[in-house]
Amino acid sequence: MGAVKGKRVPRAVREQQMLDAAVRIFARRGYRAASMDEIAELAGVSKPLVYLYLHSKEELFTACIRREAAALVTAIRGAIEPGAAADRQMWEGLNGFFAHTAAHPDGWAVLHVQARTQGEPFALEVAAMRAEIVELVTRQIAVATREAGCVPEPAGQEASALAEALVGAAESLADWAGAEGAEGPSAKETAATLMNFAWAGLGNLMRGRGWALG
Repeated sequence: MGAVKGKRVPRAVREQQMLDAAVRIFARRGYRAASMDEIAELAGVSKPLVYLYLHSKEELFTACIRREAAALVTAIRGAIEPGAAADRQMWEGLNGFFAHTAAHPDGWAVLHVQARTQGEPFALEVAAMRAEIVELVTRQIAVATREAGCVPEPAGQEASALAEALVGAAESLADWAGAEGAEGPSAKETAATLMNFAWAGLGNLMRGRGWALG
């Protein structure tokens, strides 16, 4: 009798294995230095199979960016309890962000370091993800000031600017926390640090005590 053939791995599963390997290699070696040979070896497949499924290094990198971006946005949205108070939703979103970036450091490196430094179209993929997060935070700020009866409410441009500042601070803290490694703060502690900083400022704004040059 002939040898029993092993069970064939479904294409979707095999592609995820390739993407897992590619994210790790791109994050640690950089896009330019990463090789398809190394990615194929780590994934446990042949290089021709990687090309068959994902066509080119550029398309593989794009697929990695899109997968990691979607996972991050999903983690943030999934952490937020619908109908909760605005401050609770902001806290939950921050905690979801830091928990995800801490659990997936290679994915975060691909998004925040590699994709942004390789020019278009990779940077545009990340910009689209970031715009979605900024829009979410903008809505949270608008709801928070409305719930507090802030008079006048921040104009759309001001709320958007505050959201940009908050997202930028979160990105910087994620990099800092990652660099600190195991000795650094937990995701929840990092989220609390930024929440305390942001909410103190928003609290004064909602009470009509904005900063003004004397």
